[in-house]
Amino acid sequence: MATLNKSAIITGGGSGIGAATAEKLVKNGWNVTIFGRTQSKLDATVERIGKPEQMLAVTGDVANPADVETLINAHIDRFGGLDGLVNNAGVPVGGPIDAVSLDDWKNVMSVNLDGVFYTTRLAVAHLKKTGGSIVNVSSVSGLAGDWGFSPYNASKGAVSNFTRALALELGGQGVRVNAVAPSLTDTDMVTFISENEEMMAKFNARMPMGRAAKPSEVAAAIVFLLSDDASFINGVNLPVDGGISASNGQPNFS
Repeated sequence: MATLNKSAIITGGGSGIGAATAEKLVKNGWNVTIFGRTQSKLDATVERIGKPEQMLAVTGDVANPADVETLINAHIDRFGGLDGLVNNAGVPVGGPIDAVSLDDWKNVMSVNLDGVFYTTRLAVAHLKKTGGSIVNVSSVSGLAGDWGFSPYNASKGAVSNFTRALALELGGQGVRVNAVAPSLTDTDMVTFISENEEMMAKFNARMPMGRAAKPSEVAAAIVFLLSDDASFINGVNLPVDGGISASNGQPNFS
């Protein structure tokens, strides 16, 4: 059933999970602002979805507080209110800890964590007015550790716990806060993995469903958590991982 007159902001909305979420929300009747660094990607997403009257594209950097303020103001000016915030923008950074540069560390934290704080901080007042909802895009890497990926683990672990704390703080004020925790998802951000046959073979062997997620599969979980059907779900980090987090990590002897 269409949800008329509701609106959402999606960071990292020009491709991957963000674009797939925008498409599902627009099809359900939402007005959606997508935010990202590259205008051409945002424009292409709006054109592909084909409902420009329900969409706004704003260019900027989620790690820049001034750009985030511009985003929030532009959305409110266009749509009049805010019912959903999807903090999706993210970057991967990995490698041995003694090889990770200070710039890489600062970059992953500024985008993956600071950006979530900036958007949430400015959006909360508007979400309180509508009884809205926040969905953060964390990761299975925010629920447990990985080999050689500690900066990303740290940033997503912080997002997962930020989600829990905000759920406690805001739940009584009518704002639900949840997160999705995808495993490997077939997006542009992970082509360094998906285009490497050896790496993909290792991933597929580890995943119970034997494949990466599609962006639309993660988007479906986000749209559900934003919806009234999830009205009593608050503080959850929902794995969307094909069962990978169901394992205790021991080898497959079958």
